[in-house]
Amino acid sequence: MTITAGKFISLEGIEGAGKSTLARALQVALRSHGLPVVLTREPGGTVLAERLRAIVLERAGEHINAGAETLIMFAARAIHLDNLIRPALAAGSWVICDRFTDATRAYQGAGRGVRAELIDSLAAAVHADLWPHRTLVLDLPVEQGMRRVRQRQATGDRFEDEDVRFFERVRSCYLSLAATEATRIQMIDATLAPELVAQNAMAAIRDMLPAGHL
Repeated sequence: MTITAGKFISLEGIEGAGKSTLARALQVALRSHGLPVVLTREPGGTVLAERLRAIVLERAGEHINAGAETLIMFAARAIHLDNLIRPALAAGSWVICDRFTDATRAYQGAGRGVRAELIDSLAAAVHADLWPHRTLVLDLPVEQGMRRVRQRQATGDRFEDEDVRFFERVRSCYLSLAATEATRIQMIDATLAPELVAQNAMAAIRDMLPAGHL
């Protein structure tokens, strides 16, 4: 079998947007086209990166300021890229990642006020040669996202504890990024039923499917 170059897709959006659900749906859809797919997430994705995820997300423990939080995110990202994402792409797999650097721009940048220059410099140092081929932003009103989060049985994390104003800043950043990088970043209406979200997401990446897999 001929190995084709892998593609890197990131999923973004505020809490409650349905990224995990969409990731699984895309995995099924792409595999039905005969493509190998790897699902992963950020922060995390590897054993060591998941340990950093626990540090940055847990409610208990020492205070982590916005700058330190950003550095932890990029440390986890560097490990994740070296040990999972780059090898998977090199092997010809499609990588679907729940969050990537756009999340750092939105959450640590717009949400927490970390300077864009710092985030951009860290991104250049860690993965200047590799950005997602396509980023899907699942967009929905903040109040709706927060309602979905409250309906979950899980205990949540430090980010889910933030208020409406924080998530409005995050959402506004995603909208701004989509407006400035319209080729890479595609907006998906996350207020729709999950099956319609999945259909629209597949339509947004269909042009990336290799010949013979359409």
